[in-house]
Amino acid sequence: MTEKKSVADPFRQTGWPGLRARLFHFYFLMARPMTVGVRGLVYDGSNRSVFLIRHTYVPGWQLPGGGVELGETAGEALEREFEEEGNILFTAPPVLKSLHFNRGASRRDHVAFYLIEAFRQTEPKLPDLEIAEAGFFPLDALPERTTPATLRRIAEIFGGEPVSPHW
Repeated sequence: MTEKKSVADPFRQTGWPGLRARLFHFYFLMARPMTVGVRGLVYDGSNRSVFLIRHTYVPGWQLPGGGVELGETAGEALEREFEEEGNILFTAPPVLKSLHFNRGASRRDHVAFYLIEAFRQTEPKLPDLEIAEAGFFPLDALPERTTPATLRRIAEIFGGEPVSPHW
C-alpha cells in the first residue's frame, strides 16, 4: 500500500532554494506547530458492524487511530495504527472522508477521517498495555460509553448527518 520513489524527485528544491525552503518550514514548525492524526471507520458490510477499541488510558469506545509520525504519510499512519490496534490489514486503499479540527486535543490538532471497507483481520485483538478491549459491533448495538466523536462520524457516514468541521 505504501509507494516509494526510486528516482530523484524532479520538483525537489536543492541548493540555496532548498535550504531556504527547509529553513522556512523549520520556522513555521517552531512558530506555529500543528499536529495531525488519523482515525478510521472499519465497516463490515455483511454484518453491518464497525470496529471499535477501548484504550487503557482514556475512557470510552472509539475509532482506532493515532498520530502521524515524522516522515510518515497519513495513509501509512492509518495502516500502522490499524495493524497495532486491531490486527487489521487493508486489502484496498481507505477512502478519505473528512478532515476535522480537534480542539479537545489542542488548538493546532487536526484529524483525517477515513472509511475502510476492504480489510481482513489476521486474528482477534487481545488486550495489551494500550488496548483494553476491541471488537466489531453492530451499528444498532454500539457499546455504552461510545465517544461522542465516534457517534458523530458514524452518523455522518450512515445517517446522512452533515459533516462537522470539529472532531
